Amino acid sequence: MLELIPLLMFVCVCVFLMLGYPVAFTLGGTALAFASFGIISGDFNAQLLRATAERLYGTMINGTLIAVPLFVLMGVILEKSRIAEELLENMAKAFGSFPGGLGISVVLVGALMAASTGIVGATVVTLGLISLPTLLKRGYHPAMATGTLCATGTLGQIIPPSIALVLLGDVLSSAYQQAQLNSGNFTTKTVSVGDLFIGALIPGLILVGLYLAFLLGVALIKPSLTPAVQENHEKVSLTWLIKSLVPPLLLIAVVLGSILSGAATPTEAAGVGAIGAALLALSKGKLNRQCLREAGESTTKVTAMVFMILIGASLFSLVFRGFGGDHQVEQLFNQMPGGVVGATLVVMGVIFLLGFILDFIEITFVVVPIVGPVLLAMGLDPVWLGVMIAVNLQTSFLTPPFGFALFYLRGVAPPEIQTTDIYKGVAPFIVIQLLLLLMLALWPELVTWLPAQLSQ
Repeated sequence: MLELIPLLMFVCVCVFLMLGYPVAFTLGGTALAFASFGIISGDFNAQLLRATAERLYGTMINGTLIAVPLFVLMGVILEKSRIAEELLENMAKAFGSFPGGLGISVVLVGALMAASTGIVGATVVTLGLISLPTLLKRGYHPAMATGTLCATGTLGQIIPPSIALVLLGDVLSSAYQQAQLNSGNFTTKTVSVGDLFIGALIPGLILVGLYLAFLLGVALIKPSLTPAVQENHEKVSLTWLIKSLVPPLLLIAVVLGSILSGAATPTEAAGVGAIGAALLALSKGKLNRQCLREAGESTTKVTAMVFMILIGASLFSLVFRGFGGDHQVEQLFNQMPGGVVGATLVVMGVIFLLGFILDFIEITFVVVPIVGPVLLAMGLDPVWLGVMIAVNLQTSFLTPPFGFALFYLRGVAPPEIQTTDIYKGVAPFIVIQLLLLLMLALWPELVTWLPAQLSQ
């Protein structure tokens, strides 16, 4: 019976989350409830709970996690100041006269927003509010319009600087060190958030390229699904387009360039990005007291949510290990047919299914610390594993009927849009996502080559 307790803990968390209870308190409350029963029955060592304070203190002094509120602030300022909306409108005017031009504009601007916000929900909702009415008005098929928006909105999972990659990088760093210590290697190597950013760069660009190729193919084969805009008054000058496009591109280039060149850590680059976004909004006359207040409130809410979940997940993983759950996972993976390949496939399948009911933050803080050390001890590259998890979750967020991106867009879509239209629209993009996962599995160098080159 004792060996079933870790599994029961996980099942209880899933049940309470599906009932609508807050994630952070569900994780912490479940852990404390099982720990209490374990202490009463004599199956749990109460002294282990003392490590909670040490874990919380470790979180407080973790400089990497400072990047979270700073990157959130950067993205929120660009959103609240309507710079992203202005950019999308100008690009739509510039490319709208071509078949598929509006959809291509959405993907390009969505990629820029993903690189600046890194939050799936915010990107999907913003794109839906800004772009969906325009796409439908210009004659785009509802399935094409909604599918493009949902898929583009999830790019924030994989395109750096992504909040998901920041959190994954921090968790995988600890898991990698634990895996090496468990293997008897006390001169441990480290993996940083910057390494994960660099590793995700090429897969992110490939994914954007595949999205664009698909839209171009649809425009050539069946242009009626993605018609060109006919009105001449919608044109915009090249000079005006460059003026609206260059500043946010320059901001993203400075943030990513400082990380890739080693001139700044992700935390320092996040600070530069937040200040840069504020200066950019100020230079365009879009930064006022209301914008700053809304940006501050949104950043505080998101940051508080992330760290409350981190606290609850830390307590959950502590109690999970106290009941021997980590050893059971290790034994399960070692006995699994197919070795490291079989174990990786199972973990990816479980993470994909959990993506239906858990956000990436919960999965990062709860699941990855449990399975990460075991997989890394089996020889997997931590950067490759992190990127695979990010792309896998991105695919899960797109998959009907429970994908988070579908819910976000459904919430802002007009009533005439059928849910089946959204499901049909995302289907080809799910195939593209699976194709990217297959490519990364067959050619891990797509992830590992660039970090190896820049580390020399």
